[in-house]
Amino acid sequence: MGNELLGKVLDAHGGLERWRELTTIRASIVSGGDLWGIKGLVQDSDPREMTVRLHEQWASVQPYGAPDQRTDFTADRIAIEKLDGRVVAERRAPRESFAGHTLATPWDALHRAYFNGYALWTYLTAPFLLAMPGFTVTEIEPVTDHGERWLGLSARYPAHIAGHSTVQEFYFGEHDHLLRRNDYRVDVAGGFIGVHYVSDLIDAGGILVPTTRRAYRRESPDGPVLDQLMVSIDLSDIRVS
Repeated sequence: MGNELLGKVLDAHGGLERWRELTTIRASIVSGGDLWGIKGLVQDSDPREMTVRLHEQWASVQPYGAPDQRTDFTADRIAIEKLDGRVVAERRAPRESFAGHTLATPWDALHRAYFNGYALWTYLTAPFLLAMPGFTVTEIEPVTDHGERWLGLSARYPAHIAGHSTVQEFYFGEHDHLLRRNDYRVDVAGGFIGVHYVSDLIDAGGILVPTTRRAYRRESPDGPVLDQLMVSIDLSDIRVS
């Protein structure tokens, strides 16, 4: 049943055939929310250019830390580099650097760069990443949220793909099968439960991409803490190639 629903979901977002024709998504992003302050970081409202490859886990954002710098993310390495490729700082096996972290543990620039890389890669490739080799997808019980019934898929990530948590839940509109919500544990920040809403989908070169993202913390089964916005992401100027 999970594969049947996944097929409907992928078709609703533009279809696997179109997805496989594409290699890259670029977007202008503006981020906010309380997580950055909790981590001892300063977040401004300046737009940045985010680029992700669709069929391998690679991402980059620029500028980062300085006008002539960008990040270079893969699951096993994070780097900050100059635009000509000179490495400013790097960390191998970056996931290990989060060992023992709680929600309040401060992050450095490489922690943040790694988080940004894997998170935005996941966001900009969903839901198509669920059809990638190594993902195990099963249908789960629907939820009622925002007065609607949303159908659910549970996804187990393969070991070589970095994500918030190994198992995540994705919820889709009952009739249009469009992505509404993504639930996960943020393992790099003490394992708090994130409830991540998406909206305002647009057609970007034949695939549908959410342009508004709002992630909250959940402390009880009753739902997210809506008066604490952990992360906000607004996307514009989305281009595929």
